Amino acid sequence: MEFGFGQPDDSIIQIAFVVEDLDVAMREFSSRLGVGPWTVMRDFAGENPRYHGLPTEARANVALGFGGRMQYELIQPLDDLPSVHRDVIEERGYGFHHFGYARPDFDASVAHMRAQGYEPVFEARVGGDGRVAYFDTRDVLPGMVEFIEAGQALDTDFTAMYLAARH
Repeated sequence: MEFGFGQPDDSIIQIAFVVEDLDVAMREFSSRLGVGPWTVMRDFAGENPRYHGLPTEARANVALGFGGRMQYELIQPLDDLPSVHRDVIEERGYGFHHFGYARPDFDASVAHMRAQGYEPVFEARVGGDGRVAYFDTRDVLPGMVEFIEAGQALDTDFTAMYLAARH
């Protein structure tokens, strides 16, 4: 059974938080919210990461885990370089960062955000054939919006994480 990430229902699939210590945050989210097991990526930035259109070397430790049908992402920046994560931390501290959407129509979704006046503040390739784009929607929402390019590889990976959490 596949989870169906990226089906055209426009639902949020992920809620993300910037955290000071990834290992502590994983323990707390697991014990208090039942999230996990976690898929952890250390010293991560994706391929060809761009912050406000320019190459960036900012790195982070990232953990992905499910609680029910919601994926939680925990992000611990590893440096003080400018980034979408540092932007939020400097403005209001650690905590909620973004809503994530898996989009099979990635290019059209990005174009739609641009038409609304939002330019990507972070872009990268992830998972070999996928892409992500963040938009700073903090003027109207409590955090940013991330589009995650949906495809078979993403659905397979996220489905495996979801099923691991159910068992």
